[in-house]
Amino acid sequence: MSKDTIDEGAVHHVTPEGAGIDEALLGRPIPVTELVEGSSLWKDAWRRLLRNKLAMFGGIVSLVIVLISLWGALSFWVPQVLPYTYDQTNLEVANESPSWAHPFGTDILGRDLLVRLIAGGAISLTVGVVATAVSFVIGVSYGAISGYLGGKVDQAMMRTVDIIYSLPYIFLVIVLVSIAGRSFVILFAALGAVSWLTMARIVRGQVLSLKNQEFVEAARCVGASTPSIIFRHIVPNTLGPVIVYTTLTVPSVMLQEAFLSFLGLGVPPPYSSWGTLVNEGVGPMSIYPWQLVFPALMLAITLLSLNFLGDGLRDALDPQMRRE
Repeated sequence: MSKDTIDEGAVHHVTPEGAGIDEALLGRPIPVTELVEGSSLWKDAWRRLLRNKLAMFGGIVSLVIVLISLWGALSFWVPQVLPYTYDQTNLEVANESPSWAHPFGTDILGRDLLVRLIAGGAISLTVGVVATAVSFVIGVSYGAISGYLGGKVDQAMMRTVDIIYSLPYIFLVIVLVSIAGRSFVILFAALGAVSWLTMARIVRGQVLSLKNQEFVEAARCVGASTPSIIFRHIVPNTLGPVIVYTTLTVPSVMLQEAFLSFLGLGVPPPYSSWGTLVNEGVGPMSIYPWQLVFPALMLAITLLSLNFLGDGLRDALDPQMRRE
């Protein structure tokens, strides 16, 4: 019997008694069913993200700001890439309003505000990304270990998180910076070391739902060690919610750095972040409003764009959205 045809006797042999057979199909080629390509969670998430216009707008704006900030970061090593250096003073043009020579005006020392905004963007984004990375490493490791081990270890670790949560968050950062001094390392550590609490809780919840799955049992059966099970098998399967929260943590950390800079506890001089520029522009705002408006506007646009992107990723990676 050919693979593509049905023999009449074979059909009656395999067909249950009383079942009808469309005799028109006898001896004809069997139609080959078209295979439907499967779609993974990441492909579905990407399609949903592309349909979210607000998230795509936030992503494009964020990308543009990142590229401009990279240009500003390059100016620290190659000052010639910008028409002025970020700390170049010229008292003859101090407090000059926006013009062709200085599109965003100048500050009290005659420094070009546009150049300082570009360089300050590099500082602000670096603080946000590095502090978020510190938060990511601590939070994911702490939450995964706590959720996988369970029992008394889990209870002790999560009660520690609750105790730290009860402390005044921003005041704890202020104390750390005040005691250790103003430096980038201290700032990164201070912001990252207290931003991991929610990350730890999110990862712990994911691990609790995954640690009894079949693939974890299989890893145990082949003799995989506990660290290997946690970080090679379980943690990669928690990346969806972790990526979403990480995206939302970056603007949160940037806002906290801006607050610290506004209090004079942020980025050490002579460098300046957007928060530092906002702080410098508050004093003369009634006379020279551009010194406050432009830094505040850049900070607001960046935070909103990153939040739009984070919200879009949250909706795109939500498994419940696969049904739509």
